[in-house]
Amino acid sequence: MQLPDDRVEVAGAITIDVAPNGFTPRRMSSAYRHQLPMEVEFLASSPSGVRLRFVTDSPTVGLELLATHLGIGEAVYGATIDLVVDGELVQSRAFGEGNVVVVDPATNRFDFRPGDAVTLSFDVPSAASAVELWLPNNSIVEARAVIVADGATVSAAPADTRRRWLHHGSSISHCMEAFSGSRTWPSTAARMADVNLTNLGLAGQCHLDQFTARTMRDTPADVISLKFGINIVNADSLRQRTFGPALHGFLDTVRDGHPDTPLLVISPIICPTHEDAPGPTDSSTGTIRSAASPVAREQGALTLTMIRSIIESVVKARRDAGDANLHYLDGRELFDDSDLGDLPDGLHPNGDGYIRMGERFAARAFADGGVFA
Repeated sequence: MQLPDDRVEVAGAITIDVAPNGFTPRRMSSAYRHQLPMEVEFLASSPSGVRLRFVTDSPTVGLELLATHLGIGEAVYGATIDLVVDGELVQSRAFGEGNVVVVDPATNRFDFRPGDAVTLSFDVPSAASAVELWLPNNSIVEARAVIVADGATVSAAPADTRRRWLHHGSSISHCMEAFSGSRTWPSTAARMADVNLTNLGLAGQCHLDQFTARTMRDTPADVISLKFGINIVNADSLRQRTFGPALHGFLDTVRDGHPDTPLLVISPIICPTHEDAPGPTDSSTGTIRSAASPVAREQGALTLTMIRSIIESVVKARRDAGDANLHYLDGRELFDDSDLGDLPDGLHPNGDGYIRMGERFAARAFADGGVFA
């Protein structure tokens, strides 16, 4: 069955780019595409949290796709497709075939290396009806065809009536280091809480951009979360004077479309390098360090300690002004100093760390007593 096809739902995508051989899901509104920096355009096409939903009576399901993987220097991210049935991970298929975009970390120049399409096959449980194929969290995918056994049928999955959770954050929400797309921390929390996730985590690109705020404003949601801070420190992209007003502006735009929706603002998880040292971040040696000038703090460069204080004060001010459905969560409740063994580069959790973050978020936000309960 060639894709796109009305029988296959592309859940978790904002828009779909249709090509002669298939389609690529994107996690940003096409209405603002002309505003996107190249980095955002690339990362919005990485389908973290996106899954293909359909019903089949086939004992096997194949997915033909052409992937474009990301390489940083000599390291290339591998990709994995997950088969999930009734919220449970059934099978994972890792693969390396496809194109590769290799970025030189010293110059930020990139090289494109063409590759081949691949077909991945999964065994479907005999009791399965509705299945989900979760796409990679760290590669771009052109999905070309769904392949089932001879005589088997494919039909549209029942409408997903679960609550819609819309999330935005940085690389620590994009989760390129996670084991797979169904095991990022937002995906883990969504499967535990049985909600319908759209993950707008964009690695390195969480800077309170208005094109992201407007995408969220225009996207249906029953609950919303925002996780800000680390990219702003990493890039030194906002200072003490501008961060608070920019956060207010982002929240204003989201509230234009979701005036009463429960909205949780999350501050950064622990990052020992930047708890009390401002950005920008230098990662050229493989270990992150602060590259701030001696006068940076005097000029208002932000640390994570300052970021958390400003976020908490903005949320309090807005609640005091009447936004009773706005809430704050300290990101260290999801990942703190006791978890540093799962923070191998000093900045990003590993696969186990992301799963633990998802479990903790589900407990704090979606369980009884949580703001999304």
